[in-house]
Amino acid sequence: MSRTLSIEPLTRDAFAPFGDVIALDGARHFSINGGTTERFHDLATIDVSEAGGRALINVFRGQPRALPFEVAMMERHPLGSQAFIPLGEVRYLVVVAPPGPFDAQRMRAFSVSGRVGVNYARGVWHHPLIALDAVADFLVVDRGGGQPNCDEIELDQPYALLLDELAVT
Repeated sequence: MSRTLSIEPLTRDAFAPFGDVIALDGARHFSINGGTTERFHDLATIDVSEAGGRALINVFRGQPRALPFEVAMMERHPLGSQAFIPLGEVRYLVVVAPPGPFDAQRMRAFSVSGRVGVNYARGVWHHPLIALDAVADFLVVDRGGGQPNCDEIELDQPYALLLDELAVT
């Protein structure tokens, strides 16, 4: 038997304890290159230098997951942040919990759509990519280095993510 986790729309304020929302709406921007380019500036805090780390640029191709979906594990990257930026119009879900000892009571689930990305802050617990509807490509910026940087845990009891048409648009 699993417990359920409510899915809420992603907003900058709601996601702030877990990292950054990467979106053009509401972002600081200005013209560059003689007015031919609009720069949307400093969209996320990339934190990868711990213990001599370096930034990696990757593409992750997420296979669609069917709902209802059970969250049975979580992971975190204790040495660096991890940003996911969709390379097209996509729908996906984000499940997070604050850094520190894992606390299932503080888990939250967010729905994301369009070209909006997220940047998980260093140490934030999160579920691996949950793409909806179709195969989805994401540009991922994370940490490379010689040290292990992924802790995984199995949950004592899974949480079901249930489709709510109002939350997942």
